[in-house]
Amino acid sequence: MGWQWFPEGIPWSKRLFDLILVLLGMILALPLMGIIALAILVFEGPPVIFRQPRPGYKGRIFKLYKFRTMREAYDAQGNLLPDAQRLTPLGRFLRATSLDELPELFNVLRGEMSLVGPRPLLVAYLERYTPEQMRRHDVLPGITGWAQVNGRNALSWEDKFRLDVWYVDHWSLWLDIKILALTIWKVLRREGINQPGQATMEEFIGSTPPTDQGGVKG
Repeated sequence: MGWQWFPEGIPWSKRLFDLILVLLGMILALPLMGIIALAILVFEGPPVIFRQPRPGYKGRIFKLYKFRTMREAYDAQGNLLPDAQRLTPLGRFLRATSLDELPELFNVLRGEMSLVGPRPLLVAYLERYTPEQMRRHDVLPGITGWAQVNGRNALSWEDKFRLDVWYVDHWSLWLDIKILALTIWKVLRREGINQPGQATMEEFIGSTPPTDQGGVKG
């Protein structure tokens, strides 16, 4: 997408709010990010930053930045090992405290993300959304969001997308402030970090169509 101070289609008040908070937050975040980067280099080795294409506003692809929390590890057949086996001890701590998300502040500065909005997921999911779920891309993706403060990874995919669309329909600056305040509380309590039985969150393979309310058809 490239650098955009005020992306077209995004309320200027939301973008200005993001810029002010991020620029002020960088005063504290940059030294902390330096310490985390050094810790990853010492204990895990390079690379420090995880980069991955993600869909943003209107499904436009951008490159997401996070601190690396997993190692590249494969089985004897060359298949990537499950997340639980690749997640490093340091990575587990960074995820539990959400510190792995700090590099996304640069995505916010670039106009690719907002502080608050639906989380940017995998590009492969774009073709798996229902038209209603696809509406989550009618706003900038966020570092935190309405789904994150209402269950995060403990929610089902369908519930997360329902909350994402609710946010799209009810956005206001006051709602963003509320979500940011709730995010701090949730991070301190470390709630909803993982989906039950999973190291992170299972893959979204698509929503199951609703069954006929009149019964099973023969």
